[in-house]
Amino acid sequence: MSDVEILSSKKRKLSPDAAHEEEGGPSSSSAFHHDSSSPSSSTQHATSSPSPNNTNTTTPNNKLPPRPPNTYDNIRTAIVINDGTRTNLIRLIGLKSLFARQLPKMPKEYIARLVFDRRHKSLAILSSDPEKKDCDDEIIGGICYRAYPEMRFAEIAFCAVSASQQVKGYGTKLMNLLKMHAVTEGIEFFITYADNYAIGYFKKQGFTKAVSMPKGRYQGLIKDYDGGTIMECYVHPTIDFTRVPEMIQAQKQFILERIRAGTAKSDKVVYPPLPPDFYAGQDVKSRAEKGAAERSLAIPGVSEAGWTMADLMASTRDAKDSDKKKHQLKSDLLALVSKVQDQQYSWCFRDPVDTNEVKDYLDVVGDPIDLKTMEKRIRRGDWYKTKHMLFSDMMKMVNNCKLYNGEGNTYYDCAVSLEKYLASISPMFTE
Repeated sequence: MSDVEILSSKKRKLSPDAAHEEEGGPSSSSAFHHDSSSPSSSTQHATSSPSPNNTNTTTPNNKLPPRPPNTYDNIRTAIVINDGTRTNLIRLIGLKSLFARQLPKMPKEYIARLVFDRRHKSLAILSSDPEKKDCDDEIIGGICYRAYPEMRFAEIAFCAVSASQQVKGYGTKLMNLLKMHAVTEGIEFFITYADNYAIGYFKKQGFTKAVSMPKGRYQGLIKDYDGGTIMECYVHPTIDFTRVPEMIQAQKQFILERIRAGTAKSDKVVYPPLPPDFYAGQDVKSRAEKGAAERSLAIPGVSEAGWTMADLMASTRDAKDSDKKKHQLKSDLLALVSKVQDQQYSWCFRDPVDTNEVKDYLDVVGDPIDLKTMEKRIRRGDWYKTKHMLFSDMMKMVNNCKLYNGEGNTYYDCAVSLEKYLASISPMFTE
């Protein structure tokens, strides 16, 4: 990889050893997370889950077997920020040194600037050796990232593991730990730019090139880098990423038991192919949830295997349709805000009123609102349920301006002009 490629993928750099772990051993680059513990290697992950040969998951008393200990519990971690405390400053210096050693082609000044930036945080795995406390060697690995709470995503800056701790699975551990911590910060997505060298590692950690997060949610907040590939990872809020192997094993076992304990048929039964006219007479045009489930249940062997209407209805496309509607509403609302922002008389509504300068504003206006706040609410995706709710906020913004400023000044005139414009496009808020 050339120097240009390295510099172009600034905010998601991995140490050279990360690629080695991606090829065979555990990744040396890592992800961040709180104090949860992760198996010390991918082998430990596998051994912590139930034996694949044991298909009986219950005891004779119908009680679940005791849950195996979580090996992540043995890992010391810390969220490190530049808060001026002695401990964190020492750890920040250790992280800076780690990234500089493991990312030799990255400018040291750039690493230092981001690591010590108060808007960035780092998740560090710490050595358990007391002799290494308060020195550079205490940092086994770390990930530096910046969160954007309003938009519910975070951008990864650097990720590396100490050379002396390679091939021990710390790359995967860091990422799993970071995902667990991300939920506590309200982060839904991680996003990063990966060069060709780093793509494999991020894929292994659940990142994908297919970015589902709306571009408007991160555009303008992070930079595009020549030679870098944007990648995204969705962080499910209910998954315990430190026990993923156990979860997968449990899912496999559940499916096997459903098959083997079928209500009427053995799992050895082989059904003939469906005839060409199988769907004749059925409502194949219907794409409703119930219709799709009924067609599936009509397939020989499905109900015999124990599947029910409830099982099948849970996996139909209604949920996807709901997501599409939410994304469409968000796009429409952003477009409406953009239209208003483009008007020449909207300049005084684009940002919140500075109450440090206008000290009595909140005494007069009890519920302030502005276009920037509306845009943030839209991008968060959980505030406006309809276009009319956005229209109500815009009219509130107009009335607030009139109330505080009174007639006969520029601000009042802008409010009147905006009110007329909103009336002219009001049908767009009801479509």
